[in-house]
Amino acid sequence: MSNPRWYLPLAALLAAAVLSACQARKPMAAQPVPEPAAASIPFDPEVRQGTLPNGMRYYIRKNGKPERYAEFRLALNAGSLQEADDQQGLAHFVEHMCFNGTANFPKSALVDYLESIGTRFGAHLNAYTSFDETVYMLRIPTDDPQKFRTGLQILEDWAHNVSFEGEEIEKERGVVIEEWRTRLGAANRMNQRILPKTFYQSRYADRLPIGQREILETFPHETLRQFYRDWYRPDLMAIIAVGDFNQDSVERMIVSQFSQIPAASSPKPREIAPVPDHSETLIAIESDEETPNSQIRITYKHPLKPLLSVSDYRRDLLETLAADMLNARLSELSQQADAPFNLALAGTGTLGRVKAAFNSLAIVPPGGHLKGLQALLVENERASRFGFTQSELDRARKTLLTRAEQSYNEREKTESRTLAMAYVAHFLSQKPVPGIGNELKLYQELLPGISLDEVNAAVKDLIHPENRLIICTGPRKDGVVMPTEAEVRQTIGQVQAMQLEPYQDQAADQPLMASMPKPGELLSESRIDALDVTELRYANGVRVILKPTDFQNDEIQLTAFSPGGHSLYPDDQALSASYAAAIVSSSGVGPYNNVQLEKYLSDKSAEAYPYISELQEGFNGASSIKDFEIMLQLIHLYCTQPRKDPDAFASFMAREKALAGNALSNPENWFRKEVNTVMTGGHPRKQLFPQPEELGRVNLETAYEVFRDRFADAGDFTFVLVGSFDPAAVKPLLAAYLGSLPGNRRTESWRDIGVMPPDSALKQIFRKGKEPKSVVSMQYHGSFEWTPENRFNLNAALQVLNIMMRESMREDQGGVYGVQSGVSTVRDPKPRYTVNIGFVCAPENAERLIGTAVREAETLANEGPSEKNLQKVKELLRKDLEVGMKENRWWMSQLNSAYQYGTDPARLLQSAERIEAISAADIQSAAKQHLKAASLAAFVLLPEITDRDR
Repeated sequence: MSNPRWYLPLAALLAAAVLSACQARKPMAAQPVPEPAAASIPFDPEVRQGTLPNGMRYYIRKNGKPERYAEFRLALNAGSLQEADDQQGLAHFVEHMCFNGTANFPKSALVDYLESIGTRFGAHLNAYTSFDETVYMLRIPTDDPQKFRTGLQILEDWAHNVSFEGEEIEKERGVVIEEWRTRLGAANRMNQRILPKTFYQSRYADRLPIGQREILETFPHETLRQFYRDWYRPDLMAIIAVGDFNQDSVERMIVSQFSQIPAASSPKPREIAPVPDHSETLIAIESDEETPNSQIRITYKHPLKPLLSVSDYRRDLLETLAADMLNARLSELSQQADAPFNLALAGTGTLGRVKAAFNSLAIVPPGGHLKGLQALLVENERASRFGFTQSELDRARKTLLTRAEQSYNEREKTESRTLAMAYVAHFLSQKPVPGIGNELKLYQELLPGISLDEVNAAVKDLIHPENRLIICTGPRKDGVVMPTEAEVRQTIGQVQAMQLEPYQDQAADQPLMASMPKPGELLSESRIDALDVTELRYANGVRVILKPTDFQNDEIQLTAFSPGGHSLYPDDQALSASYAAAIVSSSGVGPYNNVQLEKYLSDKSAEAYPYISELQEGFNGASSIKDFEIMLQLIHLYCTQPRKDPDAFASFMAREKALAGNALSNPENWFRKEVNTVMTGGHPRKQLFPQPEELGRVNLETAYEVFRDRFADAGDFTFVLVGSFDPAAVKPLLAAYLGSLPGNRRTESWRDIGVMPPDSALKQIFRKGKEPKSVVSMQYHGSFEWTPENRFNLNAALQVLNIMMRESMREDQGGVYGVQSGVSTVRDPKPRYTVNIGFVCAPENAERLIGTAVREAETLANEGPSEKNLQKVKELLRKDLEVGMKENRWWMSQLNSAYQYGTDPARLLQSAERIEAISAADIQSAAKQHLKAASLAAFVLLPEITDRDR
């Protein structure tokens, strides 16, 4: 049910490809590396794997994070490419049907059961279908043997016992069509036209997983069942189990249970779809009235080479290093005052199962395609002609090794879901999984021997004119000129003829700070023993909260807050003040501009970012143990030596203006802005998507002075640190870098800027867009009695309402793919709550579905939750708490909230008791008070022309 890859916007597509390539190489546990380079890549020795007599593969690994849980995967090596012409979309439809009735779980009983044991639909129970595969994901508790066995039974049912009842198929048609509807828009329209060139003369181009609406609406039931019979068979499947369990016992269970699935008697051949070569450069130029960005992608296609031997692995490292170094150059170029693009990325990916792709992508200003394309081609050509420098290679090698070492340090704290998906990738695509220990050894042995000549030869192989694809997309509007194919080809020729110069690397080799500051005086130290929390107060007014944990071996998280924010500045400075932290951050800090700072930090695990929100300012940061001091130095320098760089400011604002210039052509962005305007009473300081002319009023001097005002006096800052540190060991560093910050122990607060939300129920309809698609936003809102109990009860009420809306709006009516909802409660400047409910639907169904949501809220308020739903929500909350209390981010969030609002942190120890104590009456009371028709603002986005209008 996850998004098929090719429905992502172009920028997200390549970003996902780049991230995917990096994650695929992320170190994953330990065995000596074979000496000969031709030897096979070792397989993770912690994994038990095997093949059953029926052909099904299995991977089993014991892993303790999170404790008392297992991650299951059922991977099927078949997807939309296996569909016949009359089955387009049915691979994905089968995936849906696996949640709508099996031999042991009729109709919706499967989701119902899993929610009753604390498994969240979507978060812990999900699936996706792509061109080549279908993967089911399930998290199950391991502290109850019966629940564990039931989890395996669910996987077995998915594998060969789905019911496909006619009534359920008909109900699910609506859900799948609504999922199809969510993808409608500019990106989809352009991708439909681009795919034939991306997948030149390949079956991939006409087998998008979401399929054809006409087929989804009319296919005979037997056609769906036939796809399941043909392709859901053990020789195409793997079972993956990773979690907190006994490996031997789980292997026996899997072998016993899944060996009973009959082998296919006359299996259809599972063919690999080719992606043919093309000697010439293919060019696709597409525009759309509703696309918000102008983008370029250059793809260099290659045969997909195996990753089986250590030699293959070494070759892959060469390509990784080349991509990382080119990315660093593109990042540097994007920060120039007159940059040719706003964002640029490079990285490796795949096109199907037979083609590799080296991609360069850029988001450019409107009308800036040719300039941006030339810049991308020039940097690719520069790398191909001259290669990289030794200093670049040294830095890139250190960066890769640092990542590998950090992953090794966390080898016992890797999430089970991360490991499970790595084994899925191994089964489906033979991606290596040597294990974290082996991967670190491979890095340690192979990286030092990689020479500059080898990397430079590798980049020549990656960048070449054959099998090249160039895509330009952008808005269709007055004043924005898209390039022609002739102009693109002319640009290619111009770059080929250019006399380029080799890249000159300016290394960052001086320390951030020449010396450690004189430590500040510690005034007091207190403890909350029950929480293992220490509070330090320094003479400058800085307060530091320390919570050491062992949840990760090498992770320290930091957040900081101080009251004030940009609310303190007059309206004519508000926009500059709201951008101040981002502007100063883009300038670098201390001795380094931002480009130099990126190079300095590239092989370090440390980051710290200042922020200024409406009501406060502060920092967010993270580091390894080794680089903890670097994180503190960054904070110290932002407070004492912020930079004001006119070129960086010009570059930053040019990027912001370019991204903002066409943002409102996207109907959903425009809708969000209109809804926000109504809900904030049109307050000028609360508007979304400021336009270029407004951004032109942002002033560097004002932004810099606001930043200095907010951070030059740390006297009312509170820092919260959570993670793998020894308080005694970090105290000297805290005294030096935080205790020494300038501080007059000032006491200040934020200012209420006077936002006036609507004070009565309202409903508004907006029209924009040309697809048969409506977006609905419902907001229950009003004054709130801000107490921990009220916040907890309202959150629980919304979770019950979520279940009720999913059952009625999705499962019963088939009117939505999903309902997004959330609750926000704020204490300052006035205590208020907002319950947000949103969904996409057919325009003709919007009124009916709003009515359904309102009736469910009224039912909850008038009758309270059913006993079944009460117990479901309590179990979901129990499981969330159980996992959260073993995570640094949970403690960071909870402690930050406690100290910010002055509540007793020790109340966190009563969280489990609050869950057990919550009653149906508590939830009903919260619903009655906060889900009232009189407090509902409902907004509907309709297309400009509906089917009814036609």
